[in-house]
Amino acid sequence: MSYTLTDLLYLMRRLRDPDDGCPWDRKQNFKSIVPHTIEESYELADAIERGDNTQIREELGDVLFQVVFYSQLGSEQGQFQFDDIVASLVEKLIRRHPHVFPTGQLHSRPSGQQVDTREVKRNWESIKSKERKAKAQPGLLDDIPVALPALSRAEKVQKRAAQTGFDWQNIDDVLAKLNEEVAELTEAMKQRQSDAIEAELGDVLFSCVNLARHLRVDAESALRRTTSKFEARFNYIEEKVLSQGQTLAQLSLEQLDQLWDEAKVKGL
Repeated sequence: MSYTLTDLLYLMRRLRDPDDGCPWDRKQNFKSIVPHTIEESYELADAIERGDNTQIREELGDVLFQVVFYSQLGSEQGQFQFDDIVASLVEKLIRRHPHVFPTGQLHSRPSGQQVDTREVKRNWESIKSKERKAKAQPGLLDDIPVALPALSRAEKVQKRAAQTGFDWQNIDDVLAKLNEEVAELTEAMKQRQSDAIEAELGDVLFSCVNLARHLRVDAESALRRTTSKFEARFNYIEEKVLSQGQTLAQLSLEQLDQLWDEAKVKGL
């Protein structure tokens, strides 16, 4: 059977019905749903990285359900409805794409003149800057969410700062800065200063994100990829050891390292 967005909105109202709705759904509020929203977003990102189209479709539905849930809560509180969310989004996207909607109307058409990608980015940031000022967020970094994953937030902060010219001009300078931060971390470790060690390690990680940005590599994706690779190799070691009637604790680090190399040879 085929369902529509109207059906989904109706379903959400039923789930929140105070008389015969779902007890769990009725108990939720804006704050309680946030962890689920974050989890669903990560599950969608994971499905996309794995190229699992069936799973992508399902996870997109889960993310959409989060939006519908929030809209229902907003409606119950008399704050906003789903249509208000859509209207606000469409208005914002029209405003941020004047090269596509030159008159500021949804059905307006561009003149046909090609627009350079760099110009589009400049216009986008200029428009967002005006929006920040309208929201009393005049600072260039003011609207970057603190709750973003640390690597993603670091990259976003760096990109914003780079718009002003506050950025390294070549990759050698970035590498030099990274090496400098590693040296400072090493010195803090020698001094056994726990607070300094944490601060210097943070500087190293921030510099790694900077390096990834200059290499046009998404730091978050790169780390997820490496973590998945580690998991695959570790799982291989664990299965190999257990199949021999042993436990990981019974093997020396050298033996485990040999199995690690074996996993690498197998392309894991």
